[in-house]
Amino acid sequence: MNFHQQEHLGYILEIGKINSMEAKAITRHIRQSPRKIRLLLDEIRGTNVDKAINYLHFSKAKAAYQIEKTLSSAVSNFMNKSDDENVTVDKIYIKECFADGAPHLKRFRAASMGRISRLNKKSAHLTIVVADEEK
Repeated sequence: MNFHQQEHLGYILEIGKINSMEAKAITRHIRQSPRKIRLLLDEIRGTNVDKAINYLHFSKAKAAYQIEKTLSSAVSNFMNKSDDENVTVDKIYIKECFADGAPHLKRFRAASMGRISRLNKKSAHLTIVVADEEK
């Protein structure tokens, strides 16, 4: 039986449908290590957007500023993408958030006995996905 026939395409398309809507925002080349950014991302993953923005705004961590900017961009993308005019921030939650490694800045520093030691200044790519229905 060939699944590419016209009568089977309807079933395949129904399987691929997603009921909840999502929006994504990416910030690239943040000059901070991904490990330090992940500490804050673990705190806000799966929470409501309103609570997460409040938490990030009053956090003293350096990464909080970049995460807050990316999160507000993701919410803005969600609002632009949605057809519903009365979408509120209360109904949106953070579905996924992760920090990946980015290219290192390779620097050198003087070491003892006339040698040099290498410094890798790490940077990160930040991705946040927001959705409207919690599963």
